[in-house]
Amino acid sequence: MALSRRAFLALSLAASAGRLLAQGVASRGIKPDAKPASSGRPFDAHFVDVAREAGLVQPVIYGNPDHSEYILEAIGCGCAFIDYDNDGWMDIFLLTGTRLTGAPPGTTNRLYKNNRDGTFTDVTEKAGLQDLGWASAVCVGDYNNDGFEDLFCTYYGQNKLFRNNGDGTFTDVTQHAGLVSEKPRWGAGCTFVDYNRDGHLDLFVSNYLEFDLKRVPKPGENRYCSWKGIPVECGPRGLPLGYHSLYRNNGDGTFTDISGPSGISKMQGSYGMTAVSADFNEDGWADIYVACDSTPSLLLMNSGKRTFSEEGVLRGVALSEDGMEQAGMGVGVGDYDLDGHLDIFKTHFADDTNGLYHNNGAGEFEDVTRAAKIGVETSYICWGAGIVDLDNDGWPDLFMTTGSVYPQIEKKLPQFRSKSPRVVFRNLGNGKFEELIEEAGPGMVEPHCSRGCAFGDFDNDGDIDILIVNLNEPPSLLRNDVRGDNHWLKVKLIGTQSNRSAIGARVVVHYGGKKQTQQLLSQSSFYSANDPRLHFGLGAAKSADLEIYWPKGLEEKFPNVSANQLIVAKEGSGLVPNAGWMKTG
Repeated sequence: MALSRRAFLALSLAASAGRLLAQGVASRGIKPDAKPASSGRPFDAHFVDVAREAGLVQPVIYGNPDHSEYILEAIGCGCAFIDYDNDGWMDIFLLTGTRLTGAPPGTTNRLYKNNRDGTFTDVTEKAGLQDLGWASAVCVGDYNNDGFEDLFCTYYGQNKLFRNNGDGTFTDVTQHAGLVSEKPRWGAGCTFVDYNRDGHLDLFVSNYLEFDLKRVPKPGENRYCSWKGIPVECGPRGLPLGYHSLYRNNGDGTFTDISGPSGISKMQGSYGMTAVSADFNEDGWADIYVACDSTPSLLLMNSGKRTFSEEGVLRGVALSEDGMEQAGMGVGVGDYDLDGHLDIFKTHFADDTNGLYHNNGAGEFEDVTRAAKIGVETSYICWGAGIVDLDNDGWPDLFMTTGSVYPQIEKKLPQFRSKSPRVVFRNLGNGKFEELIEEAGPGMVEPHCSRGCAFGDFDNDGDIDILIVNLNEPPSLLRNDVRGDNHWLKVKLIGTQSNRSAIGARVVVHYGGKKQTQQLLSQSSFYSANDPRLHFGLGAAKSADLEIYWPKGLEEKFPNVSANQLIVAKEGSGLVPNAGWMKTG
């Protein structure tokens, strides 16, 4: 691909951005665009936080809630919807951190079993998942193809692979799997991906930065340790960059580090965060997108020959529209304009816009942030992200969580609150979005210092609910009580020749003269994993036609599927009859 004038300019600006900005985090310092007049249209999604009633009462411990000395305390962690026991109901997995002075007793990652009545039971100890450390991200996938979803978690220190034993328990198999690091690293984003299409899930891990408590400067010690003139924790700029890894699944429960031969080890110079794998150019091979903090984000294109090339700048998703680095945190992937191609929504720091990138189908992107009216919001530091249809009208909306990394700033600059609301951008169906907070229900308004979020239907009522990590508070579980008469369809995929989780499968749904594409992802949002049952709002349509593109290359079509149901498709065998919400085998 020839280097365009715009890409050349972007490269030049990116190279100088770190030197020009005397602060640790990239922020363009721009004012929000003027908000258009309200559309006046009702929004049928309505979110209420039911976490306490559901039994999610334990806090997610992460650093000092009042004052951060180090960036390690500020980044936070993710969460997952996972049906760990295959009963057809989404369970919940929550990561946690610790504190430099020692975590409160009982602090641990937590697994909650869905009781199928709107409540959950903490089964962490029984499941063998008690663990304490500086956890970052979780990705979900059946790496050994035994029919039960496994968990891979990244940490500052040592990442961990937890094998699902199929009896309600998990075993830490990190060492047996060959995933132990020789020295501590700051594991960040992760995603299972069958990069070579052999039917076994490989593993990509981004690393944030090299961190040593003995060497990191204190707040205010240099130009990378202040924000708006106030001393804050240092970084990421000024701290050593991380590097990223790709592990090939050997098919016998072990992995081999192939970062060198695959070309991944060449892709240095970035503070990697959330990692998402999807086929962005629709050539049948899974690519990898990495949101990067204060450095250009990465788009790793799969050659189909077991190698990757980094093309983020060339393809338009590395920088802002004016060629500047941004503090990339979370990533949403979806088809917001219903053209059948996967677009990207990326969250950023305060005093900057969040980015919406339109995909032309060849994996070439245009920054449409301002045209789509996303630039009206620059107030918050933003994290979890999704392109999801919240009101089932057939047009995917945008969602993001917010929360500060500088809890001490609010005392001197009250406009930069430590806790802030969640934000919805409602899709107006014309390429533009409308910002909503209060209109989406009380669960959006309540302020929290949030990080990762996962999207799923925990109560199996046909809409998208949201699980959210709140630092040093219990999580939020936003139940969506959708109003109106819009229809929907959910699709659960089971791989046979492809990986059992069907990660990387692409589904195109045609409904009411529209079409929408989704792909089954192992990680997205911020460090989190969504309900693997793909959810399509259908609007007024009472049926839909489906096309499924399996990772191994099989294409299947299912016409005239009735709305308002969960269907289960098994690769090569068609739709599984009477599977419904329950166990699919």
